[in-house]
Amino acid sequence: MSLGRTDAPDPATDPKSATPAPRGLGRRFWTLFSSSTVSNLSDGVGRVALPLLAVTLTRDPVLVSALTSLTFLPWLLFAIVSGTLVDRVDRRRAMIAAQLTRTVIVGMLAVAVLADQAALWMLYAAAFALGAVETVYDGAVHSVTPVVVRRDQLEKANGRVEAAGVVADNFLGAPLASALFVAAAALPFLANSLLFLLAGVLLLFLPGRYRAETETERPASLRAEMAEGVRWLWNHRLLRGLTVIGALMGAVFQGIMAVMVLFVTEVLGLPAAAFGVFVLVSGIGGMVGGLVVPVLVRMWPRAAVMSVALTIPALCFVVIGALPYPVATAAALTVSVGSIMVWNVLIMSVRQALVPAHLFGRVLGAIRTLLWGLMPLGALTGGLVADAFGLRTLAVSGGLLLLALMVPLALTLYRHRALLHTLNSSDTVDT
Repeated sequence: MSLGRTDAPDPATDPKSATPAPRGLGRRFWTLFSSSTVSNLSDGVGRVALPLLAVTLTRDPVLVSALTSLTFLPWLLFAIVSGTLVDRVDRRRAMIAAQLTRTVIVGMLAVAVLADQAALWMLYAAAFALGAVETVYDGAVHSVTPVVVRRDQLEKANGRVEAAGVVADNFLGAPLASALFVAAAALPFLANSLLFLLAGVLLLFLPGRYRAETETERPASLRAEMAEGVRWLWNHRLLRGLTVIGALMGAVFQGIMAVMVLFVTEVLGLPAAAFGVFVLVSGIGGMVGGLVVPVLVRMWPRAAVMSVALTIPALCFVVIGALPYPVATAAALTVSVGSIMVWNVLIMSVRQALVPAHLFGRVLGAIRTLLWGLMPLGALTGGLVADAFGLRTLAVSGGLLLLALMVPLALTLYRHRALLHTLNSSDTVDT
C-alpha cells in the first residue's frame, strides 16, 4: 500500500523513485503549511466575530448557541459525502474551491453588516455554509499531506500544522477579531474573507496534481463509493477500534469541556472574563504538544505514546474535580490539551499512513461522522450530569470513565503494536 500518489511518481513521496527523497519537509509541504496557517487564522477570526455579531442582534442564549450547533451539523450530514467527492477530484483544486467559496460567503456577510442589514438568519446560514465547506477542505488538506511528505515525516508535518493552527486560531485570530470588531463590526468579516482568499491564492503555488485515481477505477455511483469507504474502515480492525473508542472518549471530553466556563465561575469563584485566561494557557499546551510529537515517537513506541497521551487527560479531569483551585485547574487543563494534541497528531498520521490514497477522503469522512456526531450528545449529557450531581462530580466521574475506556484502547493498541511500529519507516506497509 502506498502513502498516496499524484498522477506521476514524485521523488519526495514515491519510495521507488530513483531520486532520493529530501531530508526536510520540502517546498510543497511549506506551501501547504502556509496556506493552512492563514486558513486557521481566518477560522480564528470568524469563530469570534460570528458570536460577537450575534449578541448585537439577540440576547437569547439559545439563539446564540445555535450558531455552534449549525457549525457542527454539517459534519454529521455531509462528512462522508464530502470525503467521497474529495476522492473523485484533484485535492488541490478542491481546497482552492473551498477557500474561494468561503471568501464569498463571509464577504457577503461583511457587505450586509456594512449596509446595516445583517439579520440572525444570515449568521445561521453563514455558519452552516462555512461548516459544510469545511468538510470538503478538511478532507482535502489531510489527503494531500501524506503525498507531499514521506511517511517517516508525517508526525513532524502534522505536528507543525497543528501547532501553527493553535497559534493562528487562538493567539492571533481571536484577539484580532475582537479588536477589529470594536473598531467596526464589519472589519473582522472583511479580514476573514480576505484571509480565506489569501489561503486560496497560496495554494496556486503548490505544484503537482493530486487526483487519487483515474475515472475507470471508480465505482459506478456516489453511493457505492461511500459504501466502499465505510466498508474499508469497518474491515480494518485497528482503525475501527480506534474510531469507536476515540468517539466515546471524545464525547466524554466534550461533556466536561462544554461546562468548563461554569466550573471556572461557580466552583472556582472567578469572574467570567477569567475563562479566557484558562483558554489561553491551555492553548499553550496544545502548541507544545503539537511540536514535541516527533521527539516522543523517537524515544518510545508509538502505541505507548498514544496510550499515555489519552491517559493523562483522564487523570487531569480527576485532579480538576478533586482539587478545585485555579492554579491546579489551569495546570491540569494545559497538560490535558497538550496531551490531546499529541493524540490528534499521532492518530491523523496513523490514518494517513494506513488508509489507501484513493479512499482517504471517504474513510476520514466516515470517521469524522462518528466522532463529531457524538460530541453534541456528549455535551448535552455532561450538562445533565452537572445539573443533577454537580460540576466537580462531572469532572471526577468523567475522568474515571475515560480511565475505564483506556482499557479497551490500550488492548487495541497493544494488539497492533507491530503494525504501529512499522509506521516509523518510510517503507510501504501491507495492511
